[in-house]
Amino acid sequence: MEAFSNLADGFAVSLSWTNVLYCFVGVLLGTAIGVLPGLGPITTIALLLPLTITLDPTTALIMLAGIYYGAQYGGSTTSILINVPGESASVVTALDGHQMARQGRAGVALAVAAIGSFVAGTIATFFIAFFAPPLTELALKFGPPEYFSLMVLGLVSAISLASGSMLKAIAMLTLGLLLGLTGRDIYTGLPRFTFGSVSLLDGIDFVALAVGIFGLSEILRNLEGNTPRETLAQKINNLMPTRKDFRQIAGPILRGTGIGSLLGILPGGGAVLSSFVSYTLEKRISKQPERFARGAIEGVAGPESANNAGAQTSFIPMLTLGIPSNPVMALMIGAFIMQGIMPGPNVISSKPDLFWGLITSMWIGNVLLLVLNLPLVGIWVRLLSIPYNVIVPIVLVFSAVGVYCTAQDSFQVALLALFAFLGYLFLRSDCEPAPLILGFILGPLLEEHFRRSMIVSRGDPMVFLNHPLSASTLLIALVVLIVAAMPKARIKRDQVFAE
Repeated sequence: MEAFSNLADGFAVSLSWTNVLYCFVGVLLGTAIGVLPGLGPITTIALLLPLTITLDPTTALIMLAGIYYGAQYGGSTTSILINVPGESASVVTALDGHQMARQGRAGVALAVAAIGSFVAGTIATFFIAFFAPPLTELALKFGPPEYFSLMVLGLVSAISLASGSMLKAIAMLTLGLLLGLTGRDIYTGLPRFTFGSVSLLDGIDFVALAVGIFGLSEILRNLEGNTPRETLAQKINNLMPTRKDFRQIAGPILRGTGIGSLLGILPGGGAVLSSFVSYTLEKRISKQPERFARGAIEGVAGPESANNAGAQTSFIPMLTLGIPSNPVMALMIGAFIMQGIMPGPNVISSKPDLFWGLITSMWIGNVLLLVLNLPLVGIWVRLLSIPYNVIVPIVLVFSAVGVYCTAQDSFQVALLALFAFLGYLFLRSDCEPAPLILGFILGPLLEEHFRRSMIVSRGDPMVFLNHPLSASTLLIALVVLIVAAMPKARIKRDQVFAE
């Protein structure tokens, strides 16, 4: 009953006209930008992050969550209409969704994606409400050694789940850790890695790094392959699925929701993995598996539900432990820190309005997606035809203005340009930026908890092994790293996450 009481309090916060308005704005902006191929949730949130800096913390985070859902839905739209996944989690949707569109059922495919996302989002909201508080109570028992070990596990997970070379992932993570340590020492106040620059005394601005590495670099790479995009010429109508369609999608939606709710909690790509697992399961239990990849409606309903549920439950480790389970959650942690809030177990007790308001806003965001996006399908189709040479100058100007307004320092705008160039080089070299941003976020926290542990233990490094929870977490991290280093495991992982 306590969970329902907490949800009621959360709805009282999230249903205020201000929060509903900004949730609507987030969903609309997220869909509008996310519908453009190549701009997924990570890029979209990074580009729009400066818009939230002046807002109330609860309102800002609700808006960012709305951007997240909207961008994901936009990714599904591009998968179905033009067979170009807007994000990695929508890769599977393209297999059957685009075939349905070619058969004249684009409207039904879009409606099924929206319905599956709404049902999964509703169930995942209750899942978070029931499982987040117990995990928070466990986290409150953590001390500096346990938190240090938890940070190590998060960093190892980022390395093991990054695609491509593990050596490159480690290099990117190390660079992120070094960038995160730029500025004043947390205990002595002495400058480090500043190279004599006064502008770096307060560290590197998170918005400049995120927008440059994730946003502008992706746009620069997309400019290389700026080929004309072929959209479906016929008018999209008949959005309502038939009774037969509803019977076919009921099971996949529920199964996909269950899979996504569980796998979304895992560090790294839970939404991506859950969509692949859901598709594989639906194909194996189907009486007609040959229908898949030829327009099977189950191939849209299951993965879309799993994708949405996994995306929402990925908030659990971020909200309760302060550990990002994927790059999007790393950006959300950055947004928390920008608002002066440290994510972790203390949020639920010190800021219950923010905690439960954010959770319940997820349901509101999914309702807005359902009632808003389907009538606007025609607009999204028109957006797909906008050439990149029109979009890029607008994005560049708004990104530079946003960074300057956030930092009030032109030096950070110069860093934005530098990180955009570096991010582009990283992408050309097949170096994933996700480990870098995770290292940047977790680096200062890792250092803080390590130094606190050393102070408490008077310099004894065995403190991390003398605490059972800390030792167990480090053991798990070691096992994850060893398994990920095995050639067969990495080959199979690359096959799963390959687009």
